[in-house]
Order: sequence, then structure tokens, then C-alpha cells
Amino acid sequence: MRDQRVTSGRIELAVRVRGEENRPTVVLVHGYPDTSAMWDEVAERLAGRFRVVAYDVRGAGASTEPDDPDDYGMDALLGDLAAVLDGIGADAPVHLVGHDWGSVQGWAAVTGDRLAGRVASFTSISGPDWRHAADWARASLWSPRGVRDVLAQARRSAYMPLLAAPRAGQVVARLVPMTFRRAIGDGEPAPTLARDAVHGIGLYRANLGLPPGDARTDVPVQLIVPLLDRYGTAPLLLSARGHASRLHVRRIMAGHWAPRTHPEAIARWVSEFVEHVEGGPETPELARARAAGEPGREFGGALVVVTGAGSGIGRATAAAFAAEGARVVVADIDEGGAKRTVDEIGARGGEAHVYQVDVADADAMERFAEYVRDTFGVPDVVVNNAGIALAGSLLDMAEDDWTRIRAINLDGVYRGCRLFGRMMAERGEGGHLVNVSSVAAFAPSADLAAYGATKAAVLNLSESLRLDLERHGIGVTAICPGVIDTPIAGRTRFVGVPASVADDLRARAGEAVRRRGYPPEKVARAVLRAVRDDRAVVPVALEAHVGRVLSRVSPAANRAVARLGRRAGDRWRSRLGSGS
Repeated sequence: MRDQRVTSGRIELAVRVRGEENRPTVVLVHGYPDTSAMWDEVAERLAGRFRVVAYDVRGAGASTEPDDPDDYGMDALLGDLAAVLDGIGADAPVHLVGHDWGSVQGWAAVTGDRLAGRVASFTSISGPDWRHAADWARASLWSPRGVRDVLAQARRSAYMPLLAAPRAGQVVARLVPMTFRRAIGDGEPAPTLARDAVHGIGLYRANLGLPPGDARTDVPVQLIVPLLDRYGTAPLLLSARGHASRLHVRRIMAGHWAPRTHPEAIARWVSEFVEHVEGGPETPELARARAAGEPGREFGGALVVVTGAGSGIGRATAAAFAAEGARVVVADIDEGGAKRTVDEIGARGGEAHVYQVDVADADAMERFAEYVRDTFGVPDVVVNNAGIALAGSLLDMAEDDWTRIRAINLDGVYRGCRLFGRMMAERGEGGHLVNVSSVAAFAPSADLAAYGATKAAVLNLSESLRLDLERHGIGVTAICPGVIDTPIAGRTRFVGVPASVADDLRARAGEAVRRRGYPPEKVARAVLRAVRDDRAVVPVALEAHVGRVLSRVSPAANRAVARLGRRAGDRWRSRLGSGS
């Protein structure tokens, strides 16, 4: 490591250089209230491949502060960056990596003319361009969800006006070291933290307004989004979509200071991105990140696994994710049905891949999970949808009947959650598990005791697993559809009645579902909203909402409704049995 000092006007900047001179140059710019030492662990990992440059911005660490405490405007900051590039002899364009205010500087560098031609790529971490943020906020106000997102970000950004206020800023800045230590853990990057926090409020005073100029860039950009960032929400950080012609998006299950808490992942992604920009091949992970950067496709590049996707809700859900840019693995015990789903998605320009699997087979599910990981990577979303229906009195059910419905409806969900959830946790980038339950989880039924028991178990499993996996940033949702127009009604197995009566009951059940006319596409849309908004339990269709409310408000009323259903079913079977 070599230390040097670079002069920028009346400011002296402390610069540290690692690695060989003849390699591509990576420049690391820190934020507030850090110093360049925040990058130490990342820089050490990068130095084996690149020349790595980090410097203390003006007023921080070993760099001097300006005479005017408000001389922290973006022109001055970009002048400092230009001086550093000149001071280290950067003849070729450099690869810029910015965190927090360092990232805000990076956006100004790649969208303005001051450093045009001097930046080969930019990696942004937890620091949006204000113009992108403003465009996002304006566009978000047209939808309830968007308003919620803007309000959530406003709460997290409430400290900014306080830091920018002349007197309040000094008070708040003196509290920053205590907050910083709690957020980042034991130790601190520099002993100058308290002083730097006070000097650095000039960043807020000078730069909170919207800068002039175009907010677009053709410089390749990698956007790393820490999903646990307490200062910037994912929607805000993703506001860069549509403003960079070559945008790659990665998500990491980390807080605001991800470069310090997760240096291995940050260094790996920076290396991969820089080597690609320098002419290396695009890895599958980078291709996925590029797809995730496409505007207007919410799940662009995401890998989604859907079981029971050969028909009904599973097919509709697979198609919905594919329409949003996801790569979908279509799994079903019925390979022919799965292939039809894949063909339909392909005809619409989507990407889907077929896999035949019986979720009741533990070994087959192990092989399936390994195949997905080894072939496509770790899934971002898994929809455990495969299920069957079994009707009739529990007294008439054989042991094999109970074993089969439990093995598919409950054990299949368990295996999907365990196998893929473990992969998501080990990857450390979050994810989402969606388990398809039913209105039967809320509403008791004499004829659906086994089916209802498995679906109620799925609901409780989902709620419990949500608590377990939230520490890994993995969401879990139970979808509880009502009476949906899918083939499951016509495939229901009835026990305790003659075969001819069972055939008639299936036909009548299928016709009733068709008359109800609630399409599976509505359930699919609910699944996408649930993943997007991280919902815990989502009833779909009126009867599911009513069942959930009754189960909570008046279990007795819920049982009374079930008794009416039982009597109607008894009369129906009696008429069928008598041939009337």
C-alpha cells in the first residue's frame, strides 16, 4: 500500500493506492461519516487483480477541510475526484465504486460532462442520484402502493433536513458517532469520526437540491441494493432503472454499510463487473443482474420456481412471472402439462424450462433442487403450489388416502421450503417462498377434513417459517384462494360413495366451479403482489376473505356455515345415490 497526498485547489487529499500500476484502476469513494478506511477489506480483496485507489474526501480522515464550511458542493467534490485521477496518473478510464455520498458523487460523475470519458464503469451502493429519486417520487404518487413507498422513504430520510439546518445540524452531527457505532458494530474505521461527522454536514447543506443536467448515462452501471438499508429503501435505490442504458442490479441481504459488513460479496461483484467491462465474458450472474436492471419488468432476471405449474393456478402464476421478465422453472408431475405451460410462455416471448417431479417423493425433490441450483442458480422466488383434493368423511378414508394427500399438500410444501429456503439463506441475497393454502384453512368442512387439515397446516407452517426466515431477508407468504376455476375440482377423489356417484359428484363440482368463473389469473396476480409487497397471508376471492374474517371474529358462526354445507351435501349425495 502506498500513501500519497493530492492537491485540489486549497484542499489536500489523502490517497491510498494498492496493487500493480499496470492493471485496470478501481477508485473507491466513501460516504458520510466514513473515511477511506471503510473500504479497507474490499480494497485488499481487489488489489490482487486491480490497481485500487481510495481517498479521504475533503473534511474527512487525513484530508483537510475547506475554509468555508459550506464548500462541499458537487462541483468541488468532482474537482477533488479529477485531482485524484490526475495525481495517480490515470491515463485510461477508471472503474468508479461509490457508497452513500460517494455514490451520489459517482452519479454526478457519470451523468455530467466534468469527467466525461474518464469513467469506464460505475458501481453504486446506497446512494441514489437525486434526479432519479425525484422522478421516482413523482411517478409513485399515482398509485396507493407508490404513495406508501414514498412515505416509507420520507421517514427514513427525515434526518437530512436536520443535518442541513445551520444549528440543528451541529447538534444532530454530534450524535452521529453513537448511531454509527450501533449500526456498524464494534470498532470504527477512523479515530476522526466525531470531527468528520461535524465537517461532513456540509454535504447536506450544499447538495440536497436537484442538480442541473441530464440524469441519463451510457456508462455501464452496477447497482448493489442492500435490502436491509435503514436509510434507503429498495424502491428509492432502484430509481436508477430507465436512466442508465446498461444497468446491472444486484441485491444483498445487508445493511447500509455493506462494504464493511460484507466485503467478500462486494469485492466479488465489483471484480466480476469490472472484468466484464474490460472485455471479459458475461457470467450467468451478470446476465441475471442485467435483466434485473431493465425498466418496466418488475421481476426481470429473477429465477422463479413453480410446482404444480402444468395447469390451473400454477400455470397462471408461471405465466405471470414470465411476463414480468422472470426466468421460470415449470415443475409438475404431469410432464405434458408442464411442457404446454412452457410452450405458452415461449410463444409470448418469455423464458421457461420444464421439469417433471413428484413433490411427494423426497429423493426426487432433492434431485430437483440440486438441478435448479446447478443449472440456473439459486431461485429468487419459489411457489409451492402442487396439490390434490380428497373429499368424503374421514371415517371412509384409507391410510393410503391420508398418506397421499399429506405427502403432496403438506410434505411437498415442506420440502420446497426447506430445500430452496436453505439455498436462499446461504446465498444471502434474500428471496421469497409462496405456499398455496386454501379457504379450507379458515373454514371447517365435513367433507374436506383431510384437505382442510393439510391446507391449515400449510398456513401455520408459512406463518411460522416467516418468523424463522425474516433474519435472512426471506419473505414467506400463504396464498389462500377460494373457489377458483381450475381442474382440481374435476380431479377430486371422493371416498365413501359408489364409483358412479363419485363420477357424478366430480362432474357437478367441476361445473359449479366453472359457473363461479373466478379465473386462476387473478390468483396469479395476487401472488405477484404478495411477493412485491411481502405479504404474510393473502386470501383470494370473496369467500376466502369471509372465511378468514369469520374464523377470527366468530368461530361459532364459521361452524354454523359449515353445518349448512354438510346438510346440503348430504341431500345432494342422497339424491345421486337414489338416481333422482
